[in-house]
Amino acid sequence: MRQPTLRILLLEDSPADAELVTLELRHAGLDAVTQRVDTEDAFVRAVRDFAPDVVLSDHSLAQFNSTAALRLLPTIRPATPLIVVAGALDAQTVVDCLKAGAEDYVLKGNLSRLRSAIDAALAVRRPLERLSPRQLEVLRLLAQGYSTREIARRLKLSVKTIETHRAEAMKRLDIHEIAGLVRYAVRVRLISAES
Repeated sequence: MRQPTLRILLLEDSPADAELVTLELRHAGLDAVTQRVDTEDAFVRAVRDFAPDVVLSDHSLAQFNSTAALRLLPTIRPATPLIVVAGALDAQTVVDCLKAGAEDYVLKGNLSRLRSAIDAALAVRRPLERLSPRQLEVLRLLAQGYSTREIARRLKLSVKTIETHRAEAMKRLDIHEIAGLVRYAVRVRLISAES
């Protein structure tokens, strides 16, 4: 069975570096279409309109950076992972990026690792695509520590409806306990570990 073409958004201010990444994706055998942006406005538009499966982001651009992109991405496309692709990162910057929600990081000097990083990120996040927007919202609130009654009150729905959404999310994610849902929500950065 043929894999669908991946849509990959490149948050990169260097056209030459973007071309190197695109060439590496082709060399790795990924069937992908890419779009490059380098500003916050262009990023937000592309996330909405281009609907990327993956975002590959340089860490620090002149006007916008991966940390800012990581704050915006979950609000627009929560199932889309962001992988930092940078020329050089010190250990603290790597930790900060991962804490902020980056799925992985790849150094530009080691682009051969890009394919495996993309495959791993998609494998973890793809199950989110099975959830409806309401199930995703219930999962996020549940992972933030709200009880079923509190979620029902916040969303102006019945407790039974919230229980149904939670049960369906558990079924679609193949997770069988609340603690597992919370761990998964933290893992895919629906909530931060500090929430």
